[in-house]
Formats: sequence, structure tokens, C-alpha cells
Amino acid sequence: MLLGTVIGYATATIKHPSMKGWKLSIVQPINSERQPEADPVIAADSLGASPGQTVILNSDGKAARDLIGHDKSPVRYFVIALADE
Repeated sequence: MLLGTVIGYATATIKHPSMKGWKLSIVQPINSERQPEADPVIAADSLGASPGQTVILNSDGKAARDLIGHDKSPVRYFVIALADE
């Protein structure tokens, strides 16, 4: 699991069929001091996080495919919780 800050949304006119209907958030991973760490990632977001909100990400590819409901989905990251401040 990773802590991150939503910095925006991704849109695509062409994407894998399994991603149709999913909100894709751009999330900047952060450390325990809430400083940026690593490169931003794209995460499937069923919770509706807003830019600036802190979220908890899961990076388990199998769990992501189970959530999406497609065995061949390229999704790796997904939002599992909105973090309290």
C-alpha cells in the first residue's frame, strides 16, 4: 500500500476496454512526512477522490484486475481509501 496525493485526472479517447467507465486519477506517491516520493501513477478510483486529497493506494495487480472484473486489464494501482488528515 502507498500513501499519495491526487494531482489530477487522466482521460483517454482510446483505452483498454476493461477501463471503460472507470475514473482514472493521477496520484503522486508521498512519504510519511507527506513529501513527494517517486513518479506519479495512474490509479483506478471508485471513491471519487478530488485533487489535493490524500488517498491510500493498493499496487496489487491481481486485486486490481479482480476489482475491474477483467483478467487481462492493464490496471495495477487503485484507490482503496481516502485518508483522514
